[in-house]
Amino acid sequence: MHQQYGKIILIIGIIIMIIGIVVYFFGNKIPTPGSLPGDIKIDKGNTKIYIPITTMIILSILITVILRLINKLF
Repeated sequence: MHQQYGKIILIIGIIIMIIGIVVYFFGNKIPTPGSLPGDIKIDKGNTKIYIPITTMIILSILITVILRLINKLF
């Protein structure tokens, strides 16, 4: 039981480390959420509407891949 927790913590740590390395080296080349093609911004007078379609699709794919990897390892 405790070995499973150790594996999960180790995998989460490795994922965070990889994300940190990618952001450190390629942070200025990665588009920020909200500036991706497909994200909709509407500014009319006092009304501002932001619909992050592309950002949500990318996050959904990333979360799905991560959860499938974790599920496959255990």
